[in-house]
Amino acid sequence: MNNLKNVPIFSGLNDQQLLEVKKHCSVRPYPKNTVVIYEGDDTDSLYIIDSGKVNVFLSDKSGKEVIINSQGPGEYFGELSVLTGHNRSASVITKEKSVFTVIYRQGFKTLLEDNPNIAYNIMQNLAIRVQDLTGNVKSLALQDVYGRVVKVLMSLSEPAEPSEASKRLINQKLTQQEIANRVGSSREMVARILKALTVGGYISHEKEKIIINSKLPEHY
Repeated sequence: MNNLKNVPIFSGLNDQQLLEVKKHCSVRPYPKNTVVIYEGDDTDSLYIIDSGKVNVFLSDKSGKEVIINSQGPGEYFGELSVLTGHNRSASVITKEKSVFTVIYRQGFKTLLEDNPNIAYNIMQNLAIRVQDLTGNVKSLALQDVYGRVVKVLMSLSEPAEPSEASKRLINQKLTQQEIANRVGSSREMVARILKALTVGGYISHEKEKIIINSKLPEHY
C-alpha cells in the first residue's frame, strides 16, 4: 500500500489525495493457488495487486476453465462490481503468494466523487481491456489452435537480449494446461504443438521458462 503513487489508477493524485485514498484501504495477503473472488459472487471490493500474480478466468459447471487475463503488481481487478453493483463477472486466483490493497465499494465511491482523475483512469483502462478482449475473441473465432498458441506465447514473452532481436523469453512458469485454458483447447493438443516447436528448434526450455529462439512459423 505504500506504493499507491505508482499504481496507474491513482496517476495524477498529489500526496494529500493519496493520503485520503489510504484511509479507505486495507491490506490482505493470499497464499499461492488461492481463489480471491469467485465468478457470481456478490462481493463489491476493488483489489490492487501490491505483489504477486493472478489469473482471471471463467469456468462452467463441468469445471472447464478459460483464462482471460493475467495481472501483476500495480494492476487491479474487481472494478466492474464496484461500479455496477452486479455480481462478479469472473474468478481470480493467485499464481504465487500475493498481497492486495482492498478498497470497498462505499469507500471507492467516495474517492471517485472527490477525485475525478480516478474515474478517468478507470475509463482509460476499461477501454484498453475492451480492445484486448476484442482481439481475443477475434483470435478464438478466426485462428486455429496453433495460431492461438503462438499468440499466447508471443504476448507473454519479452526480448531476451537487445543483441538478439528474434530471441524472446517467457519469464514465468507456464504449464501446458494453463496454455490450453488460455486458448480454449485440450492439454494434449497444446503438448503436441509445443513438442513440434521444440523439435523444430523454434522454442527451448530452461528450467520453468520457455525461450523462443526464432520467429514462430505461421502454420503448424
